[in-house]
Amino acid sequence: MNERLQGGGVYLFDEPEAALSPQRQLSVLTLMHRLVHHQSQLIIATHSPILLAYPQARIYQFAESGITEVKYTETEHYQITKDFLNRHERMLEILMSAEDADLESKQWKL
Repeated sequence: MNERLQGGGVYLFDEPEAALSPQRQLSVLTLMHRLVHHQSQLIIATHSPILLAYPQARIYQFAESGITEVKYTETEHYQITKDFLNRHERMLEILMSAEDADLESKQWKL
């Protein structure tokens, strides 16, 4: 991305974080900042709470009810990631026990 994007343009990205580590996503943030500084406009479809954190970004949520602008901390991606990181042991316990219950119920049906 560093080699191809020079600034002064409109760039459309569809999930640029795909296959990128969190560290590389942070690098993309610095590239985004450089492009904005060089008079570029970026339109990005992303699920990455890292990329969504870009300062002064306008974040639009697409839902069945329509398209609305939301704050970073109101995005589902931010909230789920924050909850998981703050309580990962409990979240894993809930997820795994629900999966175990589902597996047990299916085992009896066989």
